[in-house]
Amino acid sequence: MALVLHAGDTNKNGFKALIAAEYSGVQVELAKNFVMGVSNKTPEFLKMNPIGKVPVLETPDGPIFESNAIARYVTRLKADNPLYGCSLIEYAHIEQWIDYASMEIDSNIARWLYPRLGYMPYLAVAEESAISSLKRALGALNSHLASSTYLVGHSVTLADIVMTCNLHIGFSRILVKSFTSEFPHVERYFWTMVNQPNFHKVVGEVKQADSVPPVPSQKKPVQPKEPAKPKEVKKEPKKEPVKPKVQEVMEEEEEAPKPKPKNPLDLLPPSKMILDEWKRLYSNTKTNFREVAIKVQVVLLIVLWIMTSGFWDMYDPEGYSLWFCDYKYNDENTVSFVTLNKVSGFLQRMDLTRKYAFGKMLVIGSEPPFKVKGVWLFRGQEIPKFVLDEVYDMELYDWAKVDISDEAQKERVNAMIEDQEPFEGEALLDAKCFK
Repeated sequence: MALVLHAGDTNKNGFKALIAAEYSGVQVELAKNFVMGVSNKTPEFLKMNPIGKVPVLETPDGPIFESNAIARYVTRLKADNPLYGCSLIEYAHIEQWIDYASMEIDSNIARWLYPRLGYMPYLAVAEESAISSLKRALGALNSHLASSTYLVGHSVTLADIVMTCNLHIGFSRILVKSFTSEFPHVERYFWTMVNQPNFHKVVGEVKQADSVPPVPSQKKPVQPKEPAKPKEVKKEPKKEPVKPKVQEVMEEEEEAPKPKPKNPLDLLPPSKMILDEWKRLYSNTKTNFREVAIKVQVVLLIVLWIMTSGFWDMYDPEGYSLWFCDYKYNDENTVSFVTLNKVSGFLQRMDLTRKYAFGKMLVIGSEPPFKVKGVWLFRGQEIPKFVLDEVYDMELYDWAKVDISDEAQKERVNAMIEDQEPFEGEALLDAKCFK
């Protein structure tokens, strides 16, 4: 029995097994006349995969579903297949990048693309989170590929096959040039892979998306009117109360888009602190600080005093709260640029709270492991729930509310806002601001 792959001929998850088969010299045939949404709903298909997902591979020993499992099976049909590396550590790294391609690249492309195609409900906040997470993942991949042609070793492996197939749907459907140009090594890698003969034989010519799919309309579809029936001569029926205007109004109300629900923080009592005014003061003061820092030390001290005293003059303890955060896993911060990228990624994912927050993050230490600490100003008396729900980094930090009646804690806030160095006896590697 030949291996039969049940999937459409443009299915990027089906591509994985087909490309692996080309490299491994294994014969895999596509199921004939496969129609997505029809073929995968038949009783025969559901016996192979009860939830009807594609692809499914028919083998002499029974069916296999899940695309990465299928690709692994096809690869292992060839003994000592170089697609799985030449050593135990290469094998582990290949598995590592397969997981990364699935969990960090594919999932975030899907969270951005599928709502715009109408497969999932569209939520702007969720899209922002997906784009931010995807940029973080592509940034790390870009750094890895800066000095490597392939993900592992010096030739194509199964990791490259899975990664390229997962990138394929992004490049062809939503990752426009202006977006991918931020990741030049990823661009070079993707176009190198899809033009390899064994890839090109399966995926064909690839054209990069020239626009992002529009957000689908939230209005209910208009029902087509029934064709007019031929007039019949009838006796005039008894007149009933006229109701067309009421009915039209009801139909219009039903079709009108529902107002966007307000953020709970917008429903809090007004605060005397205008967050934008504080951010403006901070930005202007920091600009002056950089201009005078080299020239006059006394002016520097005055500028810093204006900034921190201005903050406490504006601060409203009833409308806002201050929080210290300390990274839980500082012992892992052994590489400076990785630690800085970690903090930058956190600030990117906090973008959904820009209207309601201000933050300073410090990376501390002249040598590893580096410490990451911060102070955050949030609207309200607690950390907003939508931030805890949407920004997974929050659980990587210990959070403690600032007691502003404690002068020592207020001084610590001042030191963080000012980028004071040394901070708590240690040099600053970097300081980042969210405003």
